[in-house]
Amino acid sequence: MSHSRERCEARLQAVGGIAAQDARAAAALGGLEAAVRYALEAGGKRIRPCLVYAAAQAIGHAADADAALDNAACAMELMHTYSLIHDDLPAMDDDALRRGRPTLHKAFDEATAILVGDGLQALAFELLADAQGVSAKGRVAMVRVLARASGLGGMVGGQFVDIAATGSTLTLPELQGLHALKTGALIRAALSLGAIAAGAADDERSALETFGQHLGLAFQVVDDILDVEGNAATLGKTGGKDALAGKTTYVSLLGLAGARAAADALLTEGLEALGRFGRQADPLRELARFIVQREA
Repeated sequence: MSHSRERCEARLQAVGGIAAQDARAAAALGGLEAAVRYALEAGGKRIRPCLVYAAAQAIGHAADADAALDNAACAMELMHTYSLIHDDLPAMDDDALRRGRPTLHKAFDEATAILVGDGLQALAFELLADAQGVSAKGRVAMVRVLARASGLGGMVGGQFVDIAATGSTLTLPELQGLHALKTGALIRAALSLGAIAAGAADDERSALETFGQHLGLAFQVVDDILDVEGNAATLGKTGGKDALAGKTTYVSLLGLAGARAAADALLTEGLEALGRFGRQADPLRELARFIVQREA
């Protein structure tokens, strides 16, 4: 994971600057660039970029796909960071802490946070469109995957359902459906982008997406457990907010022991989906175990 994170960090550093389309406006964009760098340099586990690289390794990619993988990994982190920035806004989760620092709208202002999120989302698609070492058809496929995962029927739709359901009790299938969109869609997309960049066959990509379905739900189950058991110092964000907001969680439905059992079962099912892959998929298996066993 450390090598994958380093590759992603290097690419994020390279794309964090703003190139104004008119030089007369360049100086005026300094404040926006400072906010972009604040968002991108906040750290994080970089799980989604690591999934891009690990999926490609499971397939066995050619060296000429490395640049495309760097762009795809960076695009996933840009999209994820945008989602966190907007999720933290007063109109949504209204959070003051993210990754151990004040949220972007607290460190700067609400309008700047909205604009940074918008800009990071656009930049993610630009990186996929410019991915070198992948055919034009492959680049279009990557753009489509990320657009569908992040859009109205994916992450954005999941966020809408989450907000609308606040204060009501969801059934387990309803909660799973919510998180398949809000959390799972981007995790599946990360695996798909790595598979496309590596030239995966349809059945290989399908197996990775099945793995991603289980992993995405497991990720959220563990998040719900940590929201109860963790604290701001370890989580890097405010703990206990779901209960205070009246949100249905896996813990509220299943209890702590039941939620842990559900996470373990999802991990087992996800690992079974990787059965067709050999040892080259071990980094994916390690990532899956890390996600379920993490403490932050």
